[in-house]
Amino acid sequence: MLGIFKNNLVDPPMELNSPAPLNSSTKSKHPDEILKHFISTNSSNAFSMKFGSDALLAYSPANKPSMHHGLFCGLDNIYCAFMGHLNNLSELIKRYGLSKGTNEAMFILEAYRTLRDRSPYPADQVLKELEGSFGFVIYDNKNDTVFAASDSNGHVGLFWGIAADGSTIISDNLDLVKASCAKSFAPFPTGCMFHSGHGLMSYEHPNRKMKAMPRIDSEGFMCGANFDVDSQSRKSMMPRVGSEANWSTWGSA
Repeated sequence: MLGIFKNNLVDPPMELNSPAPLNSSTKSKHPDEILKHFISTNSSNAFSMKFGSDALLAYSPANKPSMHHGLFCGLDNIYCAFMGHLNNLSELIKRYGLSKGTNEAMFILEAYRTLRDRSPYPADQVLKELEGSFGFVIYDNKNDTVFAASDSNGHVGLFWGIAADGSTIISDNLDLVKASCAKSFAPFPTGCMFHSGHGLMSYEHPNRKMKAMPRIDSEGFMCGANFDVDSQSRKSMMPRVGSEANWSTWGSA
């Protein structure tokens, strides 16, 4: 899967951006080049969806069976690309009152919509309920919102980086991200979620801040940053009220 989002939609941590040295043979690519690369290196039934000039999602079904299957779905102008498997999907379906045929991507989309519109629970609590291996990207075309998350065990790896025009790239394909973002890429941190309106946080430790740890590649150059929970920090959580409450309660108090 692949998501590309212009910088007016997504403002990633500044430490992710590590401009390549002038003498580097690796150059970052523009979104159209990245999409072309994705389509050319995936199965013939790969497809993409563009949302104006600000957002793009692309997906390719796996050519062979895998325990970490991929899914794509859309509903009410919200789109989800999902990789992995939820062990407690049946339980979650019952809890949310969804039909038995609901798959993982459909559940994640419905859970997001519930959080956005009417949930009294912060997002980290919902993600903690997911048992299994997963990584997903949601684009809410109605609200111009991007939401991504990765499981805590890292079995489904997500990666993110910065394209030549400053767009943010999110994908499960490391080779694609490396070829597209030069030195400005890193693994998406496990056990974390990113919301375009609220930034990056750990859903396992929502009261702790995240800290950037510079990455050095095999050539000795800066290459983005790893983001870890700062165990010495603590966020000051202010109570929120009104229509902003749902996504404003981004982390538990």
